[in-house]
Amino acid sequence: MGSYINKNLIKGETVEYETHLHWKIYFTLSGLFTLFIYPYIRQVTNEFAITNKRVVVKRGLFARYTFEMNLNKIETVNVDQSIWGRIFGFGTITIVGTGGTRELVDSISKPLEFRRKFQEVSS
Repeated sequence: MGSYINKNLIKGETVEYETHLHWKIYFTLSGLFTLFIYPYIRQVTNEFAITNKRVVVKRGLFARYTFEMNLNKIETVNVDQSIWGRIFGFGTITIVGTGGTRELVDSISKPLEFRRKFQEVSS
């Protein structure tokens, strides 16, 4: 489990599902030019989790970006997958909150499982 998520759980909160970036990020131009160092840093510094109270997205090593939204404020989780994404198990999820807030997470592993877990936890 991610260290950021562990350190920022609130009282009574438990992690229900956690995922990571798909291994396809290693096979990009930035991966090849940096000898796979950049994708590795992205892999270990990005955290995606669903708790029993909220969805948490954390990105970054030096500069940190976080997105946290309570489950009752999320209207839907959309999944976009190409043919290659369906074959290899990656895709893009878009979390849509009340008031039109949108959070896009690209190259996530098992996006349909993420959406299914969200639906199970939020119901």
